[in-house]
Amino acid sequence: MPQPQATPATAGGALAPLLAVAGSIISVNFGAAYAKGLFPLVGSAGVTAVRVGLAAILLLAFWRPWRAPLARRDMGNVAIYGLMLGLMNLLIYAAFARIPIGIAIAIEVIGPLAVVVLSSRHLRDFAWVACAAGGLVLLAPTTANATALDPVGVAAALGAAFCWAMYIVFGKRVSTLKGGMAVSWGMLVAACCTVPVGLAQAGAALFTPGILLGGLVVAVLSSILPYSLEMMALSRLPRRVFGILVSAGPAVGALAGFFVLGEVLTVVQWAAIALIVVATGGSAATAGRG
Repeated sequence: MPQPQATPATAGGALAPLLAVAGSIISVNFGAAYAKGLFPLVGSAGVTAVRVGLAAILLLAFWRPWRAPLARRDMGNVAIYGLMLGLMNLLIYAAFARIPIGIAIAIEVIGPLAVVVLSSRHLRDFAWVACAAGGLVLLAPTTANATALDPVGVAAALGAAFCWAMYIVFGKRVSTLKGGMAVSWGMLVAACCTVPVGLAQAGAALFTPGILLGGLVVAVLSSILPYSLEMMALSRLPRRVFGILVSAGPAVGALAGFFVLGEVLTVVQWAAIALIVVATGGSAATAGRG
C-alpha cells in the first residue's frame, strides 16, 4: 500500500526544529568569534562580564522570577548551577583567547560526553571515549605535524569541560522550576561571579558605549537567541536527535573562527575535531536508544 506523502505543512513542521538547532549552533559559534574580536579591548574576562551581565539583566526583566520565590531546597542547586555557568563562560573565553575557537570547543564538549558515559550502563559507550581520546591525542603538541597549542588555553578548555558537565548535572536538578526561573536566577549568580573578574581586568572600559553595544550583540548571539531556539527544538525533537545535531558545534566553531578571525587549522587538527564530533554524536545516539 503506498505511503502518504508529506504535505508542505507537515514537512515544514518537521523541518522547523532542525532549522532551530542549526540556527542555535551557528549563532552561538559566530557569537563566540565576534566576542573574540573584542578581547583586545577589554580582555576575555571583560567580554565575559559584559555578556553575562547583560544577559542576566535581560532575562530577569523578561521572566521576573521574584514573583515566585525559590524554595529553600532549590537555592543550593540554583547557586551551583549559576556558579558553573559563570565559570564555564570565563574559562572558555580564556581558552578562546589562547587557542583556536574550534579546538577549544572540541575540548569543551568532552564534558557532556563524560556525563553521558558515566551515566551509561553499556560498554559500547566507552568506544566513544576512545574516539574522543584519539582526538585529544591528535591535539597534543607532541603529535607530528601538529601545531603546538598554548597549554594554558588547553587547561582552560578542560576546565570549561568540567564546568559544562556540572552545569548539565545541576541544570537537570533545577529544570523542574517554572518558566525561566532557573536560567534567570542562574544567570544572575553567573553575573555575580564574572562581573567582578571582568571589572578587575578591564575597569571602567567595560562601560564605554562601544563595549556595551558589542557585549549586547554577544549576549544575544551567544546566550539569548541560541537558548531560545534550543528550547523550541527540544520541545519537538527527540533528545537523541538533538544531541547528534549539537555535536557539530566544534566544526561550526572552527568555520566561524576561519571566516570571522582568519584562524586556519592544520589537517591533523581538523581530524581531531572530526573524531570528537563523531564521539559526541555517537554517544548522544546510543544514549537516546537506552
